[in-house]
Amino acid sequence: MSLLVVGSVALDSLETPFGQKEDVLGGSATYFSTSASFFTPVQVVAVVGEDFPEGHLTFLKSRGIDLEGLTREPGRTFRWRGRYGWELNEAQTLDTQLNVFQSFSPKLPEAYRDTPYVFLGNIHPELQAQVLDQVKAPKLVAADTMNFWIKGSRAALLKTLERVNLLFVNDAEARQLSGEHNVVKAARAILGMGPSRVVIKRGEYGALLFDHDHIFACPAFPLSEVFDPTGAGDTFAGGFMGTLATARGAVDQPLLRRAMVMGSVMASFTVEKFSLERLREVQRPEIHARFAEFRRLTHFDDLGPIEA
Repeated sequence: MSLLVVGSVALDSLETPFGQKEDVLGGSATYFSTSASFFTPVQVVAVVGEDFPEGHLTFLKSRGIDLEGLTREPGRTFRWRGRYGWELNEAQTLDTQLNVFQSFSPKLPEAYRDTPYVFLGNIHPELQAQVLDQVKAPKLVAADTMNFWIKGSRAALLKTLERVNLLFVNDAEARQLSGEHNVVKAARAILGMGPSRVVIKRGEYGALLFDHDHIFACPAFPLSEVFDPTGAGDTFAGGFMGTLATARGAVDQPLLRRAMVMGSVMASFTVEKFSLERLREVQRPEIHARFAEFRRLTHFDDLGPIEA
């Protein structure tokens, strides 16, 4: 089934201990859609400026991504500049230029309105609500958010969460949104805000999936080299939602757990090189092989009760 994403398409400038890159392809919708495109057809709603390189659009189209909902407006493309230290856990934002993204008002092409799976990227919660006003009867709606919206647009965010089935947040955002320091208590509080499921991303420590009856812990794939964590969370969400969109039946626990692992697999590729360089070259056999390795890494035999 097809999958709709609304978010940012950007040009990033990055500094890590391993090098620097200027004006490389970035944005939440870009990472998400590229990751998800390995599993299902993806439709993108976003905006870029007159300066956005045509080659980047060619790449997205080569992944089979539908760009009818991506508009090119007069002005400059959204730009973000960030720096990572040796721990690579969190970026220091050096500069943000919203440019054409500042006046972004998502308008869905008619063909997108029946899309069964919807992902609301990290944009203002009122814009997320505008998207939900335009879709007809989605099977599942997932959303992402960040500390900026939690602090500055909390009322609008809470209103939007009432219409969301699944929320992606990191552990700091979960604590801020819920007011609970303990991550388990934070997840339970968020489940009371509307979503029936919440995924808490924990970077190099993996991710946790909560619903009202279950908790599933998924580790991050162990890597010997990490160059650039930019977009890893969006790539995770793309792999997760792309996996769900392959389902012909109900979105049940086994499928959700598979989606968690596949999200971690896709994120593990992203961080191995700058920007989307690794996702540009990765092939399906590599994805399947890493998924199989993930299964071996996390498997254990249930030998019955432990003897006293």
